Amino acid sequence: MKLGEAFPSNFMKADDLQGRDILVTIKDVKMEELGQGHDKEQKLVLSFRGKSKKLVCNKTNAKTIAKLFGDETDDWIGKTIIIGPREVEYQGDQVWAIRVSLKNPNAPAPKAPPAPVSDNDGGLEEPPFN
Repeated sequence: MKLGEAFPSNFMKADDLQGRDILVTIKDVKMEELGQGHDKEQKLVLSFRGKSKKLVCNKTNAKTIAKLFGDETDDWIGKTIIIGPREVEYQGDQVWAIRVSLKNPNAPAPKAPPAPVSDNDGGLEEPPFN
């Protein structure tokens, strides 16, 4: 039995992603009280369509999502993000953490560049720079 099976969690961990980046669509964004006793804190928590586990959204991930969609968390609902495991430094150690990518899967695909223009002799036109 894996340790994670002995102590199941409602929240995602980097190990849950099995080394892969995944696309998730934000279903809800809420502040939740987490921790016990003196360690209780209000944390930003994201839930995703089709996923049972939630993501406790740290400041780094919140700022990344804000860069993509603005700082109004209500506007994040329905947006798709890419999350993946990344090595980060925590208290002097390298550990695995979930990070949101700056790649925006909601953005329209880039348009193809215009076709080159030919001159009279069939050659290509020189670019406007040297």
